[in-house]
Amino acid sequence: MPLSHGRSYLAIPGPSVMPDRVLSAMHRAAPNIYTGELHEVTAALVPDLKAVARTRGEVAIYIGNGHAAWEAALANVLSPGETVLIAATGRFGIGWGEMAAGLKAHVEVIDHGQRAPVDPARVEAALRADTAGTIKAVLMCHVDTSSSVLSDVAAVRAAIDAAGHPALLMVDCIASLACDRFEMDAWGADVMVAASQKGLMTPPGLGFVFFNDRAADVQRRAGCVTSYWNWVPRARPEMFHQYFAGTAPTHHIYGLRAALDMIAEEGLEQVWARHEVLARTIWAAFEAWGATGPVALNVEDPAHRSHAVTSVGIGPGNGDRLRGWCERVAGVTLGIGLGRTPADAFFRIGHMGHVNAHMVLGVLGVVQAGLIALKIPHGDGALDAAAAVIAGAGD
Repeated sequence: MPLSHGRSYLAIPGPSVMPDRVLSAMHRAAPNIYTGELHEVTAALVPDLKAVARTRGEVAIYIGNGHAAWEAALANVLSPGETVLIAATGRFGIGWGEMAAGLKAHVEVIDHGQRAPVDPARVEAALRADTAGTIKAVLMCHVDTSSSVLSDVAAVRAAIDAAGHPALLMVDCIASLACDRFEMDAWGADVMVAASQKGLMTPPGLGFVFFNDRAADVQRRAGCVTSYWNWVPRARPEMFHQYFAGTAPTHHIYGLRAALDMIAEEGLEQVWARHEVLARTIWAAFEAWGATGPVALNVEDPAHRSHAVTSVGIGPGNGDRLRGWCERVAGVTLGIGLGRTPADAFFRIGHMGHVNAHMVLGVLGVVQAGLIALKIPHGDGALDAAAAVIAGAGD
């Protein structure tokens, strides 16, 4: 018997839940793109984006998804034939390297699998071995959305410095920005990429590349940069159309403005704290379910788990069965086992952006109902454990 009629819930790791306030801001007639309010609103986005990234550097905004931000970042620092070092912790780290190869870069990969964070010692060793200094940049995901692995950006920066290597540190924060704590300047990232559809609570369609002075200096000699991807006019436009190399993404601008206002009103530290509590709530439930049967969090050590997305193994076939039941019967959509083998043995829960306690508890209740309905073995007490986390964090 389907019980899914009513408002559905998208519990995938992006696009995330869009606040009514963001949707309302976008529900408007097309604005004047030549002068006036749109210009003022766009310019005001820049300092607030930098505040979320914790940087005094620059930011370029692109009309595109996270993959567009990947290519923009690479095009601005690479020349054909140069080398990048990929510290991969899942499918998205590998994918960023494949994009670099498409730009005719030489790609070296340190594959950490899909359950462990980046090992700074392995990065340092690879850089020390590069005595000719051919590696132009180290690429890593702060959080790999496929595996939910969280890596220590500051530790990788320290490894680069310990090796005495000039490589740039480039960080994918597409899943983590405004969810997991990230401090671009304090942690020593030279380039950071993000997108609008996750912690920034805006529809897919905007990509962001943040960069510091070191990266700007490298960019001056980059052979892959084109007039479209060039971050200089976007970051410091002399005319409005240079922000986007053409027509502005008008309604996304208004949606993002509303989302950044919401983050500022809550306070970024509180945003991070909320995500941390909600993540622990989900982990508590899955740890209880995992006491019996095949259910298992992908990342064993809580210190290496993202506060934005959780990847779960549940046995061959069971991932797809559970996802299908939750959506068909209860109106909850879970994320696919992206990049996993077998994919149907995994699923993911997104808990990023506009998410609160009752949303998370509702998803967990539906998951438990699905486990029961499908007769997938699991331990007891999961919902009590989750509720206890919320109760312990409440006022």
